[in-house]
Amino acid sequence: MTAITIRPLYEIAEEIYAAFGEIGKPVPPHAKPYIAAMLSLDEITDKYGLDSAKSIVIYALSNLSAELKAMVK
Repeated sequence: MTAITIRPLYEIAEEIYAAFGEIGKPVPPHAKPYIAAMLSLDEITDKYGLDSAKSIVIYALSNLSAELKAMVK
């Protein structure tokens, strides 16, 4: 059984920016503020202003999901 390595949120955000850059597209505008916030977060228990890192991640996922769903339709 393989253990899952939990990376810092800022590393995941950097990877998201890099992935969009590789395909020559900007990060979707509705997801961008949440991905940008993730750049300053380390763990899911962190805070970004008054928001929890968990809520930032959920909003980022929601907006990225909507963008991806629109692409496959």
